[in-house]
Amino acid sequence: MIEFRKPLLATLCLVLGSPFVLAAEPEIHWPSGWQVEEVEPDGNAAGGTQAVSRQRAIKNDEHGKTLMVMELTGTPIEVGHNVNLQGVLLEMRKSIQKDFAQGGYQSVCTKMHPATLSRLEALETTCVITENGRHVLSQTLVGAVDADKAYVFSYAGQAQAYEASKDEVSSVRDSLKL
Repeated sequence: MIEFRKPLLATLCLVLGSPFVLAAEPEIHWPSGWQVEEVEPDGNAAGGTQAVSRQRAIKNDEHGKTLMVMELTGTPIEVGHNVNLQGVLLEMRKSIQKDFAQGGYQSVCTKMHPATLSRLEALETTCVITENGRHVLSQTLVGAVDADKAYVFSYAGQAQAYEASKDEVSSVRDSLKL
């Protein structure tokens, strides 16, 4: 199985570069049967700024191997800071493609297109990762910006699990309260 947690988590760290302010935790309802992982928030940064919030759920097969990962990251943003959401998602997408290329995989990603995340307008892109022409993994990034926080909802999984989990992913997205 492809170890995709490391590239996924590495790309999510790209949104951590801006100064932070206090923001409320989003409300997310994970599907039953998914393992919700405790994700320690990043420690408070210098200057009394607040941490990035991260929530993650993992779907495993009967042998405990990871099939899917969903994660919501909320990055508080400084008052008056203008987040270039398309630029952030492009960098995340580039990082995904580079990480998989280093592992011998090929990837093709969709163009950024408008979407929604909770009540917010968002941008979305999906990458299909192949090995020797065989589809092995898909990953979707959805980014949105609120007045005081930038969000990235990411989900990735093995090709068959990704397709089979579409209803569960939709359910999470539909119930999300930011």
